[in-house]
Amino acid sequence: MATITRMYSDYGSALAAVGALQKHGVPDADISIVASNADEWFGKVDKDRDGTDDRAEGAAAGAGIGAGVGGAAGLLAGLGILAIPGLGPIVAAGWLASTAAVAAAGGAAGGIIGALTQSGVSEEDAGVYSEGVRRGGSIVTVRTTAVSGAEIERILDQNSIDPQSRAEAWRKDGWRQFDPAAAPMTSDQIKADRTRYLES
Repeated sequence: MATITRMYSDYGSALAAVGALQKHGVPDADISIVASNADEWFGKVDKDRDGTDDRAEGAAAGAGIGAGVGGAAGLLAGLGILAIPGLGPIVAAGWLASTAAVAAAGGAAGGIIGALTQSGVSEEDAGVYSEGVRRGGSIVTVRTTAVSGAEIERILDQNSIDPQSRAEAWRKDGWRQFDPAAAPMTSDQIKADRTRYLES
């Protein structure tokens, strides 16, 4: 079984791709979504009032994915928060998210990179996808057979970002590679980054 991964500038675009895949009949078990939550679109739970999302604190302590969205169907019912070194709080669901959660709980840096490379993505591409999530984007990864791969690629290509051209733009501004030790970007930094690299 092969995997196909695409990067999107925001969660809404990735969600549309997931919906199109589901309409096409791709099983939820074969779809994964990983999205930045730096701008807290998923909400924030801060019962201890320390300014940090309690779900992300739990994930950072090894709790993995938690706080699924009630009322959602299928894959999205499993959406939960996860803290990944270098990315900060992300929202994720699916088989790829589970692999990344295990890596994060074990203290492995770059849990998304490890999960992606295990699924067949090159380390270089996995680093670009991880940086895309760090910068407020989302990725959708699908497990597929060669027979249905072309149609799945067509669906995923709608509204996706070309990772190589985006990485080249980042390199012109001094970026070299994904750094799991880097501080996660703030909501304001993500907004500025999206505006800067907005594709016409």
